[in-house]
Formats: sequence, structure tokens, C-alpha cells
Amino acid sequence: MTFWHNSTTGDGKAYWEATVAAFEEENPGVTISIQSIQNEDMDGKLQTALNSGDAPDIFMARGGGKLADVVDAGQALDLTDVVTDETRAALGEAAFNAFTLEDKVYGMPLSVLPGGIYYSKDLFEQAGITGTPTTMAELTDAVAKLRAADIEPIALGAKDAWPAAHWYYFFALRECSPETMAEAATSKDFSADCWTAAGDDLAEFSAEEPFNNGFLTTSAQQGAGSSAGLLANHQAAMELMGAWQPGVVADLTPEGEPLDDLGWFPFPAVDGGEGEAGAMMGGVDGFSCSAQAPAACGDFLNFVAGKTYQEGYAEAFQTLPANQEAQGVVTDPALLEVLAAYNEAPYVSLWLDTMYGANVGNALNTGVVNLLAGGGSADDIVAAVATAASRE
Repeated sequence: MTFWHNSTTGDGKAYWEATVAAFEEENPGVTISIQSIQNEDMDGKLQTALNSGDAPDIFMARGGGKLADVVDAGQALDLTDVVTDETRAALGEAAFNAFTLEDKVYGMPLSVLPGGIYYSKDLFEQAGITGTPTTMAELTDAVAKLRAADIEPIALGAKDAWPAAHWYYFFALRECSPETMAEAATSKDFSADCWTAAGDDLAEFSAEEPFNNGFLTTSAQQGAGSSAGLLANHQAAMELMGAWQPGVVADLTPEGEPLDDLGWFPFPAVDGGEGEAGAMMGGVDGFSCSAQAPAACGDFLNFVAGKTYQEGYAEAFQTLPANQEAQGVVTDPALLEVLAAYNEAPYVSLWLDTMYGANVGNALNTGVVNLLAGGGSADDIVAAVATAASRE
């Protein structure tokens, strides 16, 4: 079989090499050829491979509309009867929701990745910030204090578009009711006022100059000069990101070790919004089998979802494993804060580009970057999304 993943360096790459070797040892006659692909290149290369009929047997999947498109094209294997009862019980139905379409399962969740704001406790202390912001007014005040202390407030890798779009996504999570967001996944109707309000919120916040100098040309996760690298090297105080962040940051510190002062807090509340303050947004990373994959593909997914390999996954990637029996190995203070908030959240939404599919997601992401660059407005974002939806 062929296997594509997005861990090109460090402990994550080593984890997959060791895990594949262990599976091959337990399954004589099965050979898995691994290809590691940079995360920002994965979606494009995978879509090309799927459309050309040369897809890997095992490939990354994040559920939602993106996976629905693959399923509709007949490119993913139905795993409903492949997932064992033991695996389903250990991971829980909530983890499988993102990979379930019309009561059929098309992917194996391996990590839950709710988002929020990671920050440097040391830089907050230097700027005289006590506690963490719970409202947008408090976040704006923190930005001003950091600027006064000559510290870049928020790192943003807008070159890759999706990190910038996360800001709009979270404002939409606070402005829109869960019913409005869920309904839009099927209707692709974004005419509700909350969608424009989210863009206006972002424009107002952006006017405070919260982001690092040159954020429009800053990449997200590649090298010390990326947004994650700025946080890792104390060159910026905050970054809005998913729960994979501690592992990425650890790889980018000078010592290649976890950042000792890394903390986390939920996206702040927005006055007057219809969403609940404790609601979270994020993703579920997992893997699917291509439609023509052999039966061993399903065996491999059950194998890696087991407690032992989920513990190894959590440690290698510094993240939250989907297998609840493996969550005891999580010790990173920031991730423990994420996990506590996740367990108490009234509801959790998928990233909007995942929920609404590639066409709408790309329009959202591009529209947000245009707004931040001064070339667009909240109305332009909604109009672009509506146009993209009409073409589906």
C-alpha cells in the first residue's frame, strides 16, 4: 500500500516510520510505502492524485465538506463495517461525526484539534498583562500593552491564507448561532447578518494593528521566520491556531524542545453575538482509504487508532489523541488547558473551510486576506462565498 502523511521532519516523521514498521511486522506480506508531504502542499497534491486515479491507498482526511466531495466522487472507501467495535468505543461517536456521511464512516479520527490563542507567558509578563483576555476589549488592550513594550502582539501567517481566515471563522463562531452555521453547510446560504458582522469585527480588530510586521508575506509553519516560529522564538506574543501548535512550536525553538512558557486561552467573547462564549472551533485529523485500497488499509487504521499507538501519536505530535483511553499521556500545560475547555464546550464546530468544502473555503480564505490587505470588505467576503457556492 501507499501512505501519504504531512510529517516531514522530527518526531512525527519518526513516529510514522516506526508505526508502519510495527504494522508490517504484525502483518507479514503487507508492505507500506510512505510519502511525507509538507502540510501546505497536501490538499493540492492529494486532489490531483485522486482526480488522476493514482491516489495513495491511505491519505489524510479532515472530514466535513472536503471529505464529502471525495466521497461524492467515489474516491473514498466506506469504512462503516471496517471500524471495530473496540475502536468505535475508545474514540467515541463525537470523534467520528466529522467522518460520517449519511450514516456511513469514511475516515478514522486520530486527533482532536480545537483552536484558540497560544501565547508566551514571559512576554505577557514583560508587557504587564495579568491574566488572559476573555473579551475582545481585553484582547485589544493586551495588544496595546504589547506594542507599548515593543513586542509584536500576534503572529499571523497570512501568506498561507488559512491562518488569516481562522480569525474570521472565530468571529463567525461568536456572531452566528450554531443553527445558522450548521444550516449553511447544506444550503450554502450566507445571507444572515452574522456573516457580515464577523467580517466587520475582523476589520475593526485589524485596525488596531495587532499582527506582526509583514504578516501578509509570513508563512504559517515553515521555519523560524514563520508565524509559529515567531512565537517559538519570542518574537511575537500570540498566535491563533489549532491544537497541533505545541508540537509545531517545539520543532521551531532553538533547542528543538517544547516552549516552557507556552500558554493557551479560548477565543474571546464578542458583544451581542448569537454564538455561545464557550463554543470552540477546530478539526479532527484522521485518515481515509482510497476506493480501491486493499482490506489491509482498514486493518492499518484500526491498528493506529489503538491505545498504544495513539499514546505514541500524542507524544510525537504534542497533540490531543482521539482515543480517549490515550489522553492520559497529555502533559503539556497548554494542551491540558485546551482539553479542559474542549470537554466543557457547549458545542464544537469544524473549521469553516473544512465544513463548507474546498470551493467555499477557498473563497472565504482569499476574501479574508483581501480584507486584511485593505483590498476588500466584509460584504466582499460574503459575496465571494455566495458566488463560489453557486458554482457547486
